[in-house]
Amino acid sequence: MTLNGKVAIVTGSSSGIGEAIAVALAAAGAAITINYRSNRTAAEDTQEKITSTGGRAIVVQADVSKLPDLQNLVDETVQTHGRLDIMVNNAGIETRTSTLDTTEAEYDRVLNVNLKSAFFGTQFAARQMIAQGRGGRIINISSIHEDWPMPGNSPYCLSKGGMRMLARNAGVELAEHNITVVNVAPGAITTPINEQTMANSGLRDKLEAVIPLARMGTSEEVANLVAWLASDASSYSTATTFVIDGGMMQFSPGL
Repeated sequence: MTLNGKVAIVTGSSSGIGEAIAVALAAAGAAITINYRSNRTAAEDTQEKITSTGGRAIVVQADVSKLPDLQNLVDETVQTHGRLDIMVNNAGIETRTSTLDTTEAEYDRVLNVNLKSAFFGTQFAARQMIAQGRGGRIINISSIHEDWPMPGNSPYCLSKGGMRMLARNAGVELAEHNITVVNVAPGAITTPINEQTMANSGLRDKLEAVIPLARMGTSEEVANLVAWLASDASSYSTATTFVIDGGMMQFSPGL
């Protein structure tokens, strides 16, 4: 499996799953655009991990909930690397608020970062790939909560449910251009978004008790799946979701 000669954007790649994806794609041979919103130092740390082993990477600041920033992310990638072959819409946030308690501002913030950025990231990337005429890969980092309710986290689940249909609709629409669109749906992963759970042994034990593999997953495991989906080995996969959750959805009634 190789990505030699390919160019990839990974949104929200200054930490967590996004960072691991950027490093994995670079290790497979792709040139990477690392995206961050506010923490340039962390993004440059990701860049150093890639370039220190001979990889190629640039850092581009963008608030992906804003369309001019998102378009500029694509434009700077093409200006620097000459093309775009892989778009990973990874950036995401949550508010941990319920249907009754969510404010309009919280709703807008989560939907704009999670779903709006994935939709227009898909659109902008696809337009560039169509202009190039060689197809491409669009991979959205969703969640098991695109299907699985999580009481107390309504806007997040809603945004991920929208991403579920984005992959299916866009995957069908873009197939004629040889552009595949898939979701990767992680379960419980050891990332900064789960710091409170990881720091509380009682909460972590409770969580891992409902995972058949009896542990949280790692960002690197998610990144390895994304690297496969970005490669020619996955050429017949589109308009669907790949779940990576240690069997959690099949075992537990929901959290």
